[in-house]
Amino acid sequence: MRRFLNLCFKNRVFNKTPPHLETSSIDIMEKPPTSNAHEEDTLHPQGLGANMEAQPSTSNADTISLLSESPNNEPMDSRYPPASNNIILNHDFSGGLHLWHPNSCEAFLVSQETTRPKGLTDKLSAPFAIITKRKQQWQGLEQDITDRISPFSVYNVCALVGISNGTPENQEHVLATLKLEFEDNSVRYLFIGRTCASTEHWEKVEGTFSLSAMPRRVVFYVEGPSPGVDLLVKSVVISCNSFSQCESDKQTCALSDGEENIIQNPRFDDGLNNWSGRGCKIALHDSMSDGNILPVSGKFFGSTENRTDYWNAIQQDITGRVKRKLVYDFIATVRIFGNNISTANVKATLYIQTADLREQYIGVASVQATDKDWVQLKGKFLVNGSPSRAVIFLEGPPPGTDILLDNLIVKRAAKVPPASPPVVENAAFGVNVIANSNLTDGTNGWFPLGNCNLSVGNGSPHILPPMAKDSLGAHEPLSGCYILVTNRTQTWMGPAQMITEKLKLYLTYQVSAWIRVANHASKPQNINIALGVDGQWVNGGQIESSDDKWHEVGGSFRIEKQPTKVMVYVQGPEAGVDLMVAGLQIFPVDRHARFRQLKKETDLIRKRDVILKFSSSDSATLVGTSVKIRQTQNTFPFGTCINRSNIDNEDIVDFFTKNFNWSVFENELKWYWTEPQKGNLNYKDADDLLNLCANHNIQLRGHCIFWEAESSVQSWIRNLNKDNLTSAVENRLAGLLARYNGKFKHYDVNNEMLHGSFYQDRLGKDIRAHMFKTASQLDPTATLFVNDYNIEDGCDARSSPEKYIEHILDLRAQGGPVGGIGVQGHINSPVGPVVRSALDKLGVLGLPIWFTELDVASDNEFVRADDLEVMLRESFAHPAVEGVVLWGFWELFMSRDNAYLVNAEGDLNEAGKRYVALKQEWLSRARGRIDEQGKFEFRGFYGVYEVEVEVANDVSKEKMVKASFVVDKGEGPIVISINL
Repeated sequence: MRRFLNLCFKNRVFNKTPPHLETSSIDIMEKPPTSNAHEEDTLHPQGLGANMEAQPSTSNADTISLLSESPNNEPMDSRYPPASNNIILNHDFSGGLHLWHPNSCEAFLVSQETTRPKGLTDKLSAPFAIITKRKQQWQGLEQDITDRISPFSVYNVCALVGISNGTPENQEHVLATLKLEFEDNSVRYLFIGRTCASTEHWEKVEGTFSLSAMPRRVVFYVEGPSPGVDLLVKSVVISCNSFSQCESDKQTCALSDGEENIIQNPRFDDGLNNWSGRGCKIALHDSMSDGNILPVSGKFFGSTENRTDYWNAIQQDITGRVKRKLVYDFIATVRIFGNNISTANVKATLYIQTADLREQYIGVASVQATDKDWVQLKGKFLVNGSPSRAVIFLEGPPPGTDILLDNLIVKRAAKVPPASPPVVENAAFGVNVIANSNLTDGTNGWFPLGNCNLSVGNGSPHILPPMAKDSLGAHEPLSGCYILVTNRTQTWMGPAQMITEKLKLYLTYQVSAWIRVANHASKPQNINIALGVDGQWVNGGQIESSDDKWHEVGGSFRIEKQPTKVMVYVQGPEAGVDLMVAGLQIFPVDRHARFRQLKKETDLIRKRDVILKFSSSDSATLVGTSVKIRQTQNTFPFGTCINRSNIDNEDIVDFFTKNFNWSVFENELKWYWTEPQKGNLNYKDADDLLNLCANHNIQLRGHCIFWEAESSVQSWIRNLNKDNLTSAVENRLAGLLARYNGKFKHYDVNNEMLHGSFYQDRLGKDIRAHMFKTASQLDPTATLFVNDYNIEDGCDARSSPEKYIEHILDLRAQGGPVGGIGVQGHINSPVGPVVRSALDKLGVLGLPIWFTELDVASDNEFVRADDLEVMLRESFAHPAVEGVVLWGFWELFMSRDNAYLVNAEGDLNEAGKRYVALKQEWLSRARGRIDEQGKFEFRGFYGVYEVEVEVANDVSKEKMVKASFVVDKGEGPIVISINL
């Protein structure tokens, strides 16, 4: 899955003397997963591969959490809280240097009225503090914050800093640090964040920190440049994630750990009591590595010893202390040591054993730990059932590398306040943010990225690319001019523009252009419209070109927090291949205008004229009789994935059974789950889920018989030779399809064949068609699907609709009975015309299309709701789409963060409310009176209905008669007779 990168704080532990500060680059760590899911249907990175050298990234996420610049080039952060939320007093030096103190150096204020020191640029707006006469790197500016923080709370830090009189050839780093003074007079230093400072503009130092114990004194300070270099500080903000929670914590900070934290002896004050090793030994330390490793929160820390496997861990049994259906925060301070390993993944896992001895391992958190600093490991978890045993443990590094644990907190998570919808003013829908897009002014507004050459040529299309036309409607013709890019010596070289100030937060932007490879290339070329957002690569669309024709590139993106710099550029072909770009458009889309259009299209393809023809013993009395019609079920399939642990939570089951009529098992039918070791079969979890669905008349998709991604193939399968692998494949087909014959309406036969080739590489190309043919013979009632990702969003040349069509036709040519097209639908910032274009192309095959794993993600639940509505409306309005299955709905049980519809403790968020509202919108209602022909006519969605008719009789003069009927899919009016 696509994960955002996040700057995680790192703890530096020093004893009494401030450190010699290093000048290494900022450490970026992967955001810890918070999902309770056993396993993910992994969305692999979708960049252009190793040949894409510009803007390297481990994520192609289209939603970015970054900062921007104000008109005077000062970074602004939308996360800055009101002054009352900032625990730093006089944070912007509006009160001079009040409450700020220089640390063994001197400081003075530069205001708008004072004369600036010689050599100090006017680009840095006043007021700000200058810290001068610095003789040590650790000398800087500090403020005592002891009375304004509390243990267990998580604080965000953002300081705007700069330097003066530094030398351009040397990088100067500025650090944010906490100084912690304890009752025993010991001093510890906690590193928060670092940035490379500039003499020309303000830079940001960012990070987070949390204290598991309250020192006697806490001092925040800014430090770091080389001796003799003046340090400049514009402002400092330290805010709690939830200010109300911080205030609550202050009131309760006198509580002992046992009253809040369910972990016993969390800082090892009582030695190793309550702690144990998981397959290894554990030890207690007051220091290690000749005093270079010291505890950060107390006097001791624990560690593993003699680890011989990845799962060896330090653990604590928390049976009886963790309650079901409650969300817990997990916060630990960890590092690694030994075996010459400098970095390794440390994971927190919760082991659950149920009363019937069923076992479950819940992934809680993950962090890239180092052997140099303490880092914080954070996550959340929820237990669905009532465990007979619960154990929390830390695992992950290679054998021989030990895990060091300073402290651990597991406590009830605070309620997150409801989000607000974003406010966007002057959206300017449909207005292109690209300057000189038609090249009527030559290459003005454009610049070459790298040492390539840009020139203007003639002969490109005059019409808008179809996806852009679908959004923009009537539009003036393009000029026919294009940018010709020559002398490209790197894949990332191409035309570029800066568009920072032209983008608005929370708007979804559509990207469109005509692209062509200008000279003959030896192989197909990937071409990508990319955005560099403060150094992070964002995918705006991607195609593969193997000819000299013009191709449409279409994609989308959204920015949710202000960036400092945004650059759009076109890249991709190999060095030496010339590139042509025409009519580049980037514009915000009016989603609600499209929704109005989709409602009309939905009415045409999902509804039917209905004629109810009533009869009774006295038909004459029916004329004028009141009729009320209510649809009870729309037969269009709306489903979701579930997993075995979900059914232990009655709240999850209740929402599931009330809101979905189809389902798929998240992992429980996959081969690695049903046969993790050879001959060790596990169908019990799948059987439990199947029984639940059968009891509620919920239809099932079988996901999946095989999975081509090698990372998802269990080790015993990977180790088989060709003959044994062939035999295992046959056994898998026979065993699974015989056991569940007729139980699953669909099967994903071989998952993600466009992105993986494990079986094909080992057994030959024919194996894929053979899997389909054999599955069809063993269960002829099931529809057999292909299933893959990045089909619908324009972001992956490997899985474009054209590539998918070619793949399906190839399977069918080999005799593979492909009966359906699975489009997974893990999508960011969807744009209707881009999705519709993919569906239209796939629709020419005449096969049913299903969205099989749909999810959308945004930090803001209102934006997430809009994304979900885009996908549901586009699906429901397209005649080739015959079903939509969500990839989960409950927080902590989804493979993507911020994609859930219901929070972990059962509250429906805006995305969930939108889903329920759409389901209600797609249920027809009508009322009126029977006409003289004994008829009542209306237009309604396909599905099941109830009708109520008031019929007169001799006794009570009238009575209410109810009947049910079904409107089947079909063309022309349907006549339904109802005898009263």
